[in-house]
Amino acid sequence: MKTIKPFSISILLISLVLLIPSCAVNPVTGKKQLMFMSEAQEIALGAQYDPSVVASFGLYENETLSKFVEEKGQEMGKISHRPHLEYHFKLLDSPVVNAFAVPGGYIYLTRGILAQFNNEAELMGVLGHEMGHITARHTVETQTKQQIGQGLLTAGMIASKEIYELAEVGMQAMQILFLSFSRDNEREADRLGVEYSSKIGYDAHKMADFFEVLNKMSMGSSHGGIPTWMSTHPDPGDRNIAVNQSSEEWQAKLPEQDFAINTNSYLQMIDGLIYGDNPRNGFVENNTFYHPDLQFQFPIPMGWTLVNAPNQVQITPADKNAAIIVSLSKEESLEAAGQKALQSMELTVLENRKLKVNGHNALRAISQQASQNQQTGQQQVIKLLSYFIEKDGLIYAFHGMSNGPDFNTYANTFEATMKNFATITDKAKLNVKPNRLKIISINSTSVSLENAFKYYKVPQERYNEMALLNNMELNHTLKKGDMIKVLGK
Repeated sequence: MKTIKPFSISILLISLVLLIPSCAVNPVTGKKQLMFMSEAQEIALGAQYDPSVVASFGLYENETLSKFVEEKGQEMGKISHRPHLEYHFKLLDSPVVNAFAVPGGYIYLTRGILAQFNNEAELMGVLGHEMGHITARHTVETQTKQQIGQGLLTAGMIASKEIYELAEVGMQAMQILFLSFSRDNEREADRLGVEYSSKIGYDAHKMADFFEVLNKMSMGSSHGGIPTWMSTHPDPGDRNIAVNQSSEEWQAKLPEQDFAINTNSYLQMIDGLIYGDNPRNGFVENNTFYHPDLQFQFPIPMGWTLVNAPNQVQITPADKNAAIIVSLSKEESLEAAGQKALQSMELTVLENRKLKVNGHNALRAISQQASQNQQTGQQQVIKLLSYFIEKDGLIYAFHGMSNGPDFNTYANTFEATMKNFATITDKAKLNVKPNRLKIISINSTSVSLENAFKYYKVPQERYNEMALLNNMELNHTLKKGDMIKVLGK
């Protein structure tokens, strides 16, 4: 949860079965292709997804990087197979190493992947790869074929649309992130990434170097529910060989072109980039969630998993049979917040009373909803324990939910989290700072990367991680003037 203006997200459900399939010419291959979505519909879908993506992950504010990516991306778009499409490029405030494209011209890069790049050429190769997914209409093709993101979090136990919406964290954003391209799609996007980055003057061999780094990282899992590059961009096989071969071919086709790498200029741009999780936006320590910027804390049930997003915090047990959802209300009073939330979910209030939570005015309510389960067709009752707590002019809404028969099992757990919401008093928690990349220029004539890490006080347990971040071995010899990444605050 970040210090952003409270908002709610409307889920824009698009029923593909209502779309009439038609034949269209693929912009890349020039061949006719069966499509369930026109270009106008594709563009409209991207415009619908974008606010949810931004709301769910937050934008990373860095004017220099944003301007650079925007300018180079627009230049690339003009030489792509869809030069008339309006492209949008955004940096997301996520530590996960990933980049993804949304139908209609939207391309996103996480700060995690920006930290992993070591030169402009790597960035341009990945940007071209994602643009290739758009120009070849892979995102549209995949969306029409794949069932995506419907089983996230508590969906298995949620019966109604209203409760389902409460429990989603930017469902559109999560759906698009979980799109997994075919290996044929990946192979074609690799070729297009080489073509586009070469045409705007970058050495696409570096794209292969970056893919090799990702392989070394074994990035096949997820971080906080967000998939990494390798889990959504499967290796089509012999990827590095194919990319290097394609790079040679395009450089031969463009003999008058200079092919830049631009290591130092890129590293200078990412100097100060936040690296890893940003504790200012909330962090967990000893089964307690702390939010330094908003200065609150609350306990987390033992063994439950917390997912922290800009718009809400979700806490769930391993079996996903319950959930605690924490968000900010847009209402200006406790009464209005409680009434709005309970009415919008069409809940029947069973109990409702005012109280104090560690000195803060609050409302406590127990409510329920009886509806038909979307999966089984049977009648189902969902019960909620809700706390609305006022602090520093903001109203925090806590909802603990489970099936009616299980509610008593979880009620004390819900209550323990909510009634222990409190102001942070520990200065160490209030003043915590994120790690940032610090770009160092080597002054010695010759020094190993490992000795440079020792000199700049990189924690020894992070040597291998930081070596991979620099795409070097620990015994790599650095020369005077070489730049490397280390950690700072």
